[in-house]
Amino acid sequence: MRLEMAEFPVRRLRLGDAYRYQDGLLDVDREDLTRLVLRDSRIQSARFEIAAPDEPVRVTGIRDVVEPRVKFGGAAQVFPGVSGPVTPVGGGLTHRLSGMTVLATAAYEGTIRAGTGVQRSAILDMWGAGAAASRFSSLTHLVLIMEIKQGLAELEAHGAIQKAEFEVARRLAEATRGLAPASVEIFESNPASRGVPRVALIQGCLTDAQQAHSGVSYYGLPIRESLTTAIDANELLDGAVTVNTTRCVAYSPTTWDWQNHPLALALHRVQAAGRIGFAGVILERIAFDNFHGKEVVAHNTAQLAVQLGVDAALVTWIGSGNAFVEVMLTIRALEQRGIKTTLVTYEYGGKDGIDSPLLYYVTEANAAVSSGSRDRWIELPEAVKIIGPYDEIKVLTYPGAPLTSARGRFTLDARDMIVGGVDNWGGERWACELF
Repeated sequence: MRLEMAEFPVRRLRLGDAYRYQDGLLDVDREDLTRLVLRDSRIQSARFEIAAPDEPVRVTGIRDVVEPRVKFGGAAQVFPGVSGPVTPVGGGLTHRLSGMTVLATAAYEGTIRAGTGVQRSAILDMWGAGAAASRFSSLTHLVLIMEIKQGLAELEAHGAIQKAEFEVARRLAEATRGLAPASVEIFESNPASRGVPRVALIQGCLTDAQQAHSGVSYYGLPIRESLTTAIDANELLDGAVTVNTTRCVAYSPTTWDWQNHPLALALHRVQAAGRIGFAGVILERIAFDNFHGKEVVAHNTAQLAVQLGVDAALVTWIGSGNAFVEVMLTIRALEQRGIKTTLVTYEYGGKDGIDSPLLYYVTEANAAVSSGSRDRWIELPEAVKIIGPYDEIKVLTYPGAPLTSARGRFTLDARDMIVGGVDNWGGERWACELF
């Protein structure tokens, strides 16, 4: 497949009464977007604000982040199976509004009261120490602020939030219809390349037994319904893979991260330089409840890689806890079949970065790249302005934890609460010096 990604950079957003893109300025019809969101009866209220880099602003109640994109010239549309029918994507022309996002926030407490399924939302500081910790602080955000109707179950709430943010994103991107882009990048699927190593991206995807809709979806279907799945890398960039939860924690990538997956983009670009053949992306369900399941999925993933003729693999994951066991078992299974692996992962490490960095190890995992620590403490300053549904937040996440002013100073003992606070896939430019 051949995907043409046309880029329209956004340097400034302006709320008004019409849609217009010109010279990096995007005008947004606020009332039209509000009507669009409120067509869904599950959403009680909706409004929009703008958050720009370097402003002393803290955004609360974040559920997801999405880059506005739209396809032209065919029946397919971005986010198939979620925003429309299951029509194949990964080819044709897609317009993207780079440099900005739709930041979906919502007041929603959920129906689950204990365990990993308890509702959590994230924050984002656009200045100071919090901004330095997140990849999203350098972007301009159209903040969608929603209130979800009381009593809605997690699956219904997730559907309402995702539908709203995706429809808003598409409506914004449609402002580029008929315009000339600043640049166009071509992504070619080339599974038949010869004379160079064939490299796959193996992406571990967390699923959660407490939530039927938890984890990652492919064309709107949760991957917990299947074993390992091979997809074209262009599908990943064109919205076939989506976030599937109302919870937002830093080690769970947002929709924006899937759209701009740094490892997939890097492999595409190295292939374009003639150095490798990009064999595609393998989505692997992880976080099985027992060791037998973990062993089977590792075997299944390695066997699929062999069938695809893979010589080497980048292995990465999303999640936390025992989901990492499958990652390591997969590396072992790949290496035992002669497929060279490199692991890309965040670390734990504790407050000072000197504790055990990973949960589980195998001897075959002898090549790894760290994308930084999740555990480092951070002090956030007082905010001048709050944008979002919550003026008070829980810094601690256990049931019954006290509320604190979202505007005030506080200390976080990990980056989980900051959207973009964990670099899952090595997209940032961190460096480490040892003395």
